[in-house]
Amino acid sequence: MNKIIKLLVWPVMLVPAIYLAITWNKIPEKVAMHFDLKGNVDRFGSKNELLTTVIILTITNAVVYLILTNIYRIDPKKYAAENKDRLQRLASGVVLFLCALLCMIIYSSSNGNISFNTGFILAATGLLFAFIGNYMHNIKPNYFAGFRLPWALENEENWKKTHALAGKLWFAGGLLLAVTCLFLPSQAAYIFFFTVMIIITAVPIIFSFRYYMKQKKETTSVK
Repeated sequence: MNKIIKLLVWPVMLVPAIYLAITWNKIPEKVAMHFDLKGNVDRFGSKNELLTTVIILTITNAVVYLILTNIYRIDPKKYAAENKDRLQRLASGVVLFLCALLCMIIYSSSNGNISFNTGFILAATGLLFAFIGNYMHNIKPNYFAGFRLPWALENEENWKKTHALAGKLWFAGGLLLAVTCLFLPSQAAYIFFFTVMIIITAVPIIFSFRYYMKQKKETTSVK
């Protein structure tokens, strides 16, 4: 499966560039380059600025993919190699998300600078979080991915329990965002999005620290 993903990821990464080339003649000289909280255009740029943006983001996408798929090579943690396949899938998910976002930008430009559906963008981001959460509970201790808290990195049981909880929260929270943000007004969708993000990030950190303090107290009591 991973071999197939590796073969497909690079052609997928080039999809936005190919799409831009196909639609280039349809794109007006002035295109939307930034959107407000409601998804309406609030800054226009030149056609060439769009091209530059696509090139930069495509290169960034490739660099992020290469970093995520090779970071295990320099990770000093003994379980680093076990994260190879998981990080490969996570990197592929990030690539797919960024490619879809780029294609939406190009579509908007080639169809008269239509406004973005804020709820749709936030919902898609929620699906990315759910995707990450689905793999989070399997990530072994490492210095580059996951909740890299000092007390979790030094205790495998803490790491395992923290990421088991985080995986469930990110998966459920991501699905909740994917469904809810589609139906909320723009400003309410942003508030709900960041509220859920704070919760699913803060809860595992607090849990991990309390578990660390509990273990520390138990160790002190034994002594």
